[in-house]
Amino acid sequence: MRQTTIAEGTFAKYKKPTRKEKFLGQMEEIIPWKELSAVIEPHYPKPKGSGRSPIGIERMLRIHFMQHWFNLSDPAMEEALYDIPALREFAQIDLGREPAPDETTICKFRHILESKDLGERLFHLVNAYLSENGLFVSKGTIVDATLIDAPTSTKNKEKKRDPDMHQTRKGNQWYFGMKTHIGVDSQSKLIHSVAVTPANTHDSQLLEDLLHGDETKVWGDSAYSGQKEVLSEQAPHAKDYTQKKGSRNRKLSDDDRSKNRNKSKVRAKVEHVFHVMKRQFGFTKVRYRGLDKNANWVFLSCGLVNLSMARKQLLRPT
Repeated sequence: MRQTTIAEGTFAKYKKPTRKEKFLGQMEEIIPWKELSAVIEPHYPKPKGSGRSPIGIERMLRIHFMQHWFNLSDPAMEEALYDIPALREFAQIDLGREPAPDETTICKFRHILESKDLGERLFHLVNAYLSENGLFVSKGTIVDATLIDAPTSTKNKEKKRDPDMHQTRKGNQWYFGMKTHIGVDSQSKLIHSVAVTPANTHDSQLLEDLLHGDETKVWGDSAYSGQKEVLSEQAPHAKDYTQKKGSRNRKLSDDDRSKNRNKSKVRAKVEHVFHVMKRQFGFTKVRYRGLDKNANWVFLSCGLVNLSMARKQLLRPT
C-alpha cells in the first residue's frame, strides 16, 4: 500500500465514518476486482510507444461502479472525485500525485462496455462468483418488471423522442420509457435473469427469458397468469404460483383472494430488489438514448444490486 501524500491527509480530530464510507469499504472487500478487470482487458486500449499509458482498468471500473451506486453522470463523477474524499479513496486517487480522470475518459470507458456488451458478461460473472459462495440456493423464482422513465422532450437535434422507447398505460397514467424484467431467487432475493424491452411490451411475453429451468415454484403478479404452456416448456417441474386474475365478468372468489394474499407474501420480495435499484441507486430514469446503451447499464446495475444485497453474507466470517 503506497503512502498517502499530505494533499490527501486529514487532521480532523472528530472524524466519523459516514454511511457512504462504510458502504464503499464493504464493496471494496467483496468485489472480485481481478476477475472483472480480466473481462475488460482484451478490449481496453494498450500503451502506444512512449506516450501516456491508459488509466488502469480496475480504477476505471471502480469509478464506473460509483456512477451506478450514486447515480452520477460523467461530468458529475469527475466533479465528485475532486469534491468527496471517500470517492477518491475508493478510486485510489491521490491528488498529491495525479489528477482525477476527466469526464471524457470516464465516457470513453463506458463506451467500451457498451460497444462490447460487457455489462451482461459482468452480470453473469458476478452471479457465478455469488454461486461459488453458496448464495443461489433456492429452486423458486419470482418474476416481475418495472418501468424506467425516459425523457419525453423533443427539444433535441432530431426534434423527436427516443425511437427505441415507447409509451404504455399503467392504471390511469401514461408512461414513456423502457421496462426492466427480472427473475429473482425466491430465497436469497438475488437476480438471476434480466431482460430489457420498450415500455409497451407486456410482462408475460418475457416469462420464458426469466426462468433458468430448474424451478420447482414460480411466483408472479396477475400479468403472468395463464402461462401454463410457457411454464411447462421452460420449467417443467415448477408449480404455478402466479396470482389469479379476475375480470368484470368473472370476479375472484373469496378463496382466490385469500390464495393471492398468501402468494403476495413471497412475491413481495422482488420489491426489495427494485427498492435498491430505484431508491438507493436512483435508477428511475434513463440517462442515454437507445435501448442497447441502457440495457448495458441495466445488466451491470443488476449485478451491483446483487452484490449490495449479498454483502452481509459475503462479509460473514467463515
